Amino acid sequence: MDLYQIFITHNRAWTIREIICFSILFFIVAVILFRMVGRGKIALSQAVAGLLLLLFLGIVFASTVFTRNPTGVHQYELELFWSWKAVYHGSREMLKESLLNMILLFPAGLLLPFVVHKKMAWWKGLLIGLTISGMIETCQLVFCRGLFEWDDIIHNGFGCMVGCILSSGLQSERS
Repeated sequence: MDLYQIFITHNRAWTIREIICFSILFFIVAVILFRMVGRGKIALSQAVAGLLLLLFLGIVFASTVFTRNPTGVHQYELELFWSWKAVYHGSREMLKESLLNMILLFPAGLLLPFVVHKKMAWWKGLLIGLTISGMIETCQLVFCRGLFEWDDIIHNGFGCMVGCILSSGLQSERS
């Protein structure tokens, strides 16, 4: 099954109400950020990076939580590194899923140093990734929209950290 098939199998299209709500939120944040640019509090590149990050996180939360079909059951896997045990025993699907989870928040990590307009320490990228992923996994558990698992939080956090490290390297070269 390819990524598109996985996506359309587990996610419904956004409703008009969801599109309007997200558009209003995006507009409000855009106005605030561009006023800050006009007052010289932040650079234009920070405002653009902040809007890109908001857009990206909106899409991520929509696809991982809000547009998923509810299962009606709170699902969780609390064993740490259970997915890597499955990979060790030959599960190629679990390897693919683990790698995709690492990639999920990589773009957020790339944007973070541009949002703050300076190089970021690797541990800050990891902490932010763990926080975002923890919010996703908690929402999945509470709203019965997927499997809560520690492995996903670790994989997502790692991906965000790697993106942050790479982007911070670009930040230091630009400075």
